[in-house]
Amino acid sequence: MKVKFPMPLMFTWPAAPLRCWRSVCLLGASLWLVGGAQATLPIAHWTQASGARVYLVESHAIPMVDVQIDLDAGSRRDPATQAGLASVMAGQIASGLRADPSGKGPYAQALDENQIGEAWADLGASFGSSTSGDRLSFSLRSLSYPDLLNKAVALAARQMAHPAFPEAIWARDREKMSASLRESLTKPAVVAQNRFAQAVYGAHPYGYRATPESLSRISAQDLRALHAKALRSCRASVSLVGDLTRAQADELVKRLLALWPSEPGCQSLPAVPEVPALAQAQDLMLPFDSAQAHVLLGQPGYKRNDPDFFPLLVGNHILGGGGFVSRLTEQVREKRGLSYSVYSYFSPGLHAGAFTVGLQTRPDQAVQALQVAKEVVQVFVREGPSQAELQAAQSNLVGGFALRIDSNRKLLENVANIAWNRLPLNYLDTWTQQVERVTTADVRRAMARVLQPDRMATVVLGGSAP
Repeated sequence: MKVKFPMPLMFTWPAAPLRCWRSVCLLGASLWLVGGAQATLPIAHWTQASGARVYLVESHAIPMVDVQIDLDAGSRRDPATQAGLASVMAGQIASGLRADPSGKGPYAQALDENQIGEAWADLGASFGSSTSGDRLSFSLRSLSYPDLLNKAVALAARQMAHPAFPEAIWARDREKMSASLRESLTKPAVVAQNRFAQAVYGAHPYGYRATPESLSRISAQDLRALHAKALRSCRASVSLVGDLTRAQADELVKRLLALWPSEPGCQSLPAVPEVPALAQAQDLMLPFDSAQAHVLLGQPGYKRNDPDFFPLLVGNHILGGGGFVSRLTEQVREKRGLSYSVYSYFSPGLHAGAFTVGLQTRPDQAVQALQVAKEVVQVFVREGPSQAELQAAQSNLVGGFALRIDSNRKLLENVANIAWNRLPLNYLDTWTQQVERVTTADVRRAMARVLQPDRMATVVLGGSAP
């Protein structure tokens, strides 16, 4: 779902002592989390007076703090004629800072993009901004030593609130991005994915893809206007993992958001329509001069808040998400040798993200490989998994759970997922039990409800016509 543009570098640890600290911290975080993966991970949650929702996991084993701030300002809110606007805005936040009107603080002066980079390097900290289909996200990582953390928070607060969006920098970067997009359209995988997104999502914003033409319609003033609308504390979801108490975390969040525009109350954002179901099957056979044919099959799937999330997770693991032990791999690769790799996945979000089956094969085998994949999906939706397949998938998922939270950064991603999707605070504690609770009947019912094999879109790029 992400629009891919060259983003600013995440500035890392330039000095040898800081590099050593970073390595030790990350190793310590990994060891602590692996050892405690099955232990309770208490998540504290509260709402500040500004309306910002805060989620905290305290971890005092290492002097490190990770923060993620999420806002409903992702690419699903891009105008159709300006696809890529949110992603561009996020990328240009590091291009320069306006002077702080208050004239106070260690970073009150105007800074250009090089000076911003040098400031983060001097702190041995990192800050980044990015977008997905649903979210605009800011991330901060710093050592928790007060002198460093306070400066990192001050700089992050300035960078979020006072970006300059210089006209000259955007004009320069727009040319680079446009050239990169034109070059990407010579790659079969990109062309196939773009056509697949159009077929699955239709006119829904999830299907928007930036083009040189849409970038040409975006001005620096458009970036400033979007930024001014996006930053509202009452809409912020803030996740923290690291060496902080609740009181310290609460104060840190207040300082991070202190420069954001204030707004009486919290006005609701306009509703975004849901992804429409496909009315009929679509078959796209696209000529392309490539050594391999790219085959994609799918449809709109489900939203992240679907009550059948776990049956669908387990079901897809059996169907095509479990790698070499999945049904698709067994039928397409092992039995027929039609593709080295074949996979399936769901992309749930605030709206129904795509269900996708994908593979690459020789052009003369593309139609056959697609037909086998279709039949596998049809049979699985109709009959569901066997008990043996279910137990193997559950064992694999439960056994790999520790790898989902084996670093501070991964744990932060999970906490942010809980915060953004308003999941229960004990979601991680009960994750393995939820997986183990799924039955074959649950999988069959959920997959049959969500998937319609007779109404899927197919894209074969580089294959021969049937």
